[in-house]
Amino acid sequence: MSIFGYSQYASASQIGVSITQSELLSENEKGAEYNIELRFENPSLLILTSGATEFFVIADDQMVGKGQLEPFTIQPLDSSYVKGTFHTDSHDSDAQSVKITGLTKYDAFFTSIEIPFVYYPTEEQAREFIHQN
Repeated sequence: MSIFGYSQYASASQIGVSITQSELLSENEKGAEYNIELRFENPSLLILTSGATEFFVIADDQMVGKGQLEPFTIQPLDSSYVKGTFHTDSHDSDAQSVKITGLTKYDAFFTSIEIPFVYYPTEEQAREFIHQN
């Protein structure tokens, strides 16, 4: 049983993340507010349930925004689309490296596991929701 548990933990730690949608809601001199939708892919055989998840947008190793994802559940070997919002005060259109990172706490059966996620958007995606061009 412990081998199965470890193998599923190892699988769950390989959750895939990608941006499926982002939309500018408002913009002013203080920054911009966005809606975002991320797709989480669960490669494990566990049903994973997560509460609200805080995440950070980092450009060139500096935090330029942060947001929150709604609570969600991912079925085994399936994916889930998760909506959220984030705010950024960056107007730097020259950022070379952009990533989205967070720590998601999942409830699985009788335990909780925390799994970090890092996603590197494509240059086009980064331009859409960070560079504000």
